[in-house]
Amino acid sequence: MVQNLITLLGKKTGCLAGFILVLLLVLPVSVQSAENDGQVVKRIAVVDFQPLLSERGSTLVVCPLCRGGYSSGKIEKGAEKTIQESFIDKLRDFKEAQVLPQEKVTAVYNRVSAEALKKPLLDVLKKAGAELQADIIVVGYVYRYTERVGYDFSAERPASVTFDIHMVNVKDGSTIWHGVFDKTQKSLMEDVFQASSFFKGGAKWLTASQLAKLGIDEIFKTFPGFEK
Repeated sequence: MVQNLITLLGKKTGCLAGFILVLLLVLPVSVQSAENDGQVVKRIAVVDFQPLLSERGSTLVVCPLCRGGYSSGKIEKGAEKTIQESFIDKLRDFKEAQVLPQEKVTAVYNRVSAEALKKPLLDVLKKAGAELQADIIVVGYVYRYTERVGYDFSAERPASVTFDIHMVNVKDGSTIWHGVFDKTQKSLMEDVFQASSFFKGGAKWLTASQLAKLGIDEIFKTFPGFEK
């Protein structure tokens, strides 16, 4: 009986050893296949978006990074956060995008910018991005965010939103992508050329947050994707 028990244990041990051997042979193949896919994960740091108002007496505001000019207007409280969150949600649709923790990005960027008050914005972005070990650093600015006055199917004043977003290569400071959205919703009677966006919005008067979300979708149509 003891001999039978030893023989049984030997068989089970042999099966277990065989399973482990097969597993060890398969794992390297799986890892190699993942590497051969060529997918490279990009670490992305998103700096908190900022609202920018024009100087008194002017209706024009200038982007601090690209120096482009935009028509300014009222900016509702929290508008920059709304647009930033929509942007980050869109980024997460890309498997190769790893968005870094927001609290860490904010802390590092605030410290670096405070230490380099007189340095160009691009230098600050590159330094903050390097400290965060990011491949890409993102900045966004809100120039107008006016809320709709009225209801879905009857608006006294339509929503109006303007913002731009920059993706910057941390290594060399080059612009990877620049998205701009500038729109005041109009009725079909006012502008038939906006028919597609009007119906995308449900054929109704959108709130500012709905228009901003539509804007994020629109600008990402020009996004080329992440290089492998």
